[in-house]
Amino acid sequence: MSFDGITSMRAALTAGQVTSASLVLDSLERIEATQSTLNAFRCVRAEAALAEAEDADRRIAAGETLPLLGVPVAVKDDTDVAGLPTRFGCAGDIPPAASDGEAVRRLRAAGAVVVGKTNSCELGQWPFTEGPAFGATRNPWNHGHTPGGSSGGSAAAVAAGLVPAALGSDGAGSIRIPAAWTHLVGIKPQRGRVSVHPYTDCFEGLTVNGPLARTVADAALLLDAAAGPHRSEAHGPAPIDASAAARREPGRLRIALAWRSPFTATHNPLHPGIRRAVTELAEALARLGHTVEEARPRYGLIGLSFLPRATAGIAAYADRHPDPALLDPRTRSATRTGRRLGGRLLRAARAREAHQHRRIGALFATYDVLLAPTTAAPPPRIGTFDALPAWRTDLTMAAACPYAWPWNVLGWPGVNVPAGFTPDGLPAGAQLLGPAGSEERLISLAAQLEADRKWYERTPPAAGR
Repeated sequence: MSFDGITSMRAALTAGQVTSASLVLDSLERIEATQSTLNAFRCVRAEAALAEAEDADRRIAAGETLPLLGVPVAVKDDTDVAGLPTRFGCAGDIPPAASDGEAVRRLRAAGAVVVGKTNSCELGQWPFTEGPAFGATRNPWNHGHTPGGSSGGSAAAVAAGLVPAALGSDGAGSIRIPAAWTHLVGIKPQRGRVSVHPYTDCFEGLTVNGPLARTVADAALLLDAAAGPHRSEAHGPAPIDASAAARREPGRLRIALAWRSPFTATHNPLHPGIRRAVTELAEALARLGHTVEEARPRYGLIGLSFLPRATAGIAAYADRHPDPALLDPRTRSATRTGRRLGGRLLRAARAREAHQHRRIGALFATYDVLLAPTTAAPPPRIGTFDALPAWRTDLTMAAACPYAWPWNVLGWPGVNVPAGFTPDGLPAGAQLLGPAGSEERLISLAAQLEADRKWYERTPPAAGR
């Protein structure tokens, strides 16, 4: 059942066709078999997960029903899982977490079995998952390329069929970018939809947690299970039913197709293979009855708001590390920048958000959804960013991934959907973006596209084995 999703696994468990113990054991065996090639996992809970699976089987036999009871999932290593260190891509002696983060607590309450924690780049800064603390995580579609980042471990694990779905986080595209580069559905929810506890305002409001899966229904189910704020958090949008949205038709929508990216001070030409894939997706939307027109969102100089928030967030994490000297020199550089841009500049950056909502949100007076490429380039080769200084890393990263991060500044939802492949066989993705609280519409539209394009039928040729 390696490429079965959580929806089909749950049905098979309920029907008694399979046991949780067998699903979890299969997941653990596949993780072990691919760790030397894909390197998707930072740590694995083999003994504890099997014990939890056996308990889930007893509960199922007793007639208990929960949305994810007995289903194996993975969690990105920036989120606390009790008894395991939250390393977030960092070397050093990190103590184990005393308790689960709220999102993990909710997944467990829904019956999920967490088999392990997946790799992330250091403090989630980059669209690649490589570093001296854990090595390189590789793309199941081509081991010479990155799966993206910073949720690269979660993306690689799902794309290779090691787990049916995984939790990631997105502070500048860190769910949507690896989803695009590994042929997955990735949902960046509205800020506050999924808790970031034990933090109350992660990366100055940029970062949210969300699901990666092979199908819209699976991503929606994981989102529903994880959703909900911790009592300490400031953001708490009205609840949604993502799973119901995935079963609904979206209706006829007005869709704006945006090719131009926000200003990044870099040269970021759109790769012709990605442009072709996104064009074909736009044509599919038009064929399905939607109105698709080219448009230009009024991004302005939104990067001036992003930089202080992002670097201040890195500085806050770095300051909590028990030995900051072990951090990557690029992390230490970002930390210094974050301290320089803190205080008045940071407060001004956050205060601009309401104006940015009005300016960019004006697009949604005419259109229902914004369609844009998720990245400008296909997944880079492993090692592309090795030994680059901080400024070169930032420029190279911004050139490859100029499209995703504005929606983190806004705090609004977006969904990456698989758009196809480049001539070299590397996955490409497209974003469906909306205003505040528009997840249900985006999910319904993504599900309609999926029914038409059936992207889940295509899997990596070797899946990392």
